[in-house]
Amino acid sequence: MDLTEVFGSNVFSDKVMKERLPQTDLQGSSETIEKNLPLRPDVATWSNAMKDWALEKGATHYTHWFQPLTGITAEKHDSFISSTADGE
Repeated sequence: MDLTEVFGSNVFSDKVMKERLPQTDLQGSSETIEKNLPLRPDVATWSNAMKDWALEKGATHYTHWFQPLTGITAEKHDSFISSTADGE
């Protein structure tokens, strides 16, 4: 296997977004990023698209890393795993 086949294969990239998001949502997300505008609720389907993509790749956990206005970084760790009624 060539390194170029592996490197970046687990990145929710622009290419992946173009494959998974409706055109209107893709444009709305681009406006948010490029113009530093708030993300409109009507184009916020990218979070579900990203979750579905990650689950298809076998993800069980995720981290939301962000930089709050305090000047330091913060993280939220969570999982996609849910227990059943019998505790499994």
